[in-house]
Amino acid sequence: MLKKVSDLPLAKREEHLLKALTSRRFLDNKVPGNEVPFFICPFAPAEALAMEEVQKRLQNRLKVEGIEVLEINLYDLTVEILQERDLWDSVLEIEPQHSKDEFRELFQQVFDPAHELAPRVREKLTSPHDIFFLTGIGEVFPYIRSHTVLNNLLSISKDKPMLMFFPGEYRQSASQGSALVLFGQLTDDQYYRAFNIFDYHVN
Repeated sequence: MLKKVSDLPLAKREEHLLKALTSRRFLDNKVPGNEVPFFICPFAPAEALAMEEVQKRLQNRLKVEGIEVLEINLYDLTVEILQERDLWDSVLEIEPQHSKDEFRELFQQVFDPAHELAPRVREKLTSPHDIFFLTGIGEVFPYIRSHTVLNNLLSISKDKPMLMFFPGEYRQSASQGSALVLFGQLTDDQYYRAFNIFDYHVN
């Protein structure tokens, strides 16, 4: 019985990613049902550091092929916003004395997906690119939920394919629907519009 691509060693998955991302069908947004070209690259949380290296190699290898990647790291984006508002140093100072729930309440206002994050991403998407990598998902949890980010990107990121690197599972079931399961344990919420890049057929 053939193994699923997602069950293969990381090196094999990297080669699948390269083939998928360089395919004309992928770059031309040829997705089933004329859906938005959103793709999820799930990986085991224990592979986080290795996957960062995969991302870097992919960007370099794609550049050689003449394919420009724009990476937007959500953690870096949140730090940028906090620094612009002169809040970064204060956050570092008070962080040891506050719970995650207290920070979540604060950050829900600062990092509102519709009014703060989406416009920032839209601005960055004006840079020339062929593929958009969305990273830093695990680092911003639970303050920013990946499904809310994806929902708010629907109206601003349709022209180029987007690949989100997700530390967990993207479970898809005809009977139970689809769900992003962060770290393999926390259901981030149901999300139906994206495709698993490891299920993307390449010759």
